[in-house]
Amino acid sequence: MAIAQAHNGPDANMPQRADNRRDVLLDAAARLFRERGYDAASMRHIASAVGMLPGSVYYHFSSKDELLCAVYEEGVRRIHEAVEDALTDRTEPWDRLTAAAAAHLETLLGDNDYGAVVIRPYPTVPDDVRDQLITLRDGYETLFRGLIDALPLPPSVDRHYLRLHLFGALNWTPTWYRPGGDGPRAIAEQIVGHLRHPLEGDPS
Repeated sequence: MAIAQAHNGPDANMPQRADNRRDVLLDAAARLFRERGYDAASMRHIASAVGMLPGSVYYHFSSKDELLCAVYEEGVRRIHEAVEDALTDRTEPWDRLTAAAAAHLETLLGDNDYGAVVIRPYPTVPDDVRDQLITLRDGYETLFRGLIDALPLPPSVDRHYLRLHLFGALNWTPTWYRPGGDGPRAIAEQIVGHLRHPLEGDPS
């Protein structure tokens, strides 16, 4: 599925330059953004992590903001792909939502620097950069909007707030999760189940 392009600068319509170090830079930036935070991770830190001179990074990305958008876009792509794969051959609406939630959590809770970048807020970035990140996020959340729209819910249920409730619970999980406990699938089943059963009423 196509994802909105994060790079909207003056070179957005130019052919992409051949840069065999781009993926390496993205991986390093994702790791340092997760470990240090976006504000504390400098282009010099990122260049050092891949054995490049700081000025060489600017051959690939014109600014740290542009690099953030590229990392964020890659993170969204990975999560989106995992969720779409999890939905293959599933037809029952609640089962599809649970499978999507589990895939979302598996990506966030795995050894995944990109997932941590996607769910972190960025209050200090310029408005145009924030708008690009929101566009990328909203493109992904459209998938969940469709899943929630397909649920057999009473007319009184606000599906918009249900989606926000679900994402709030899923994206907060890395804050409290510790390896060795319930896995992503079990956690997703609990979260979706707590949403589902009060809405449907007591099945007993």
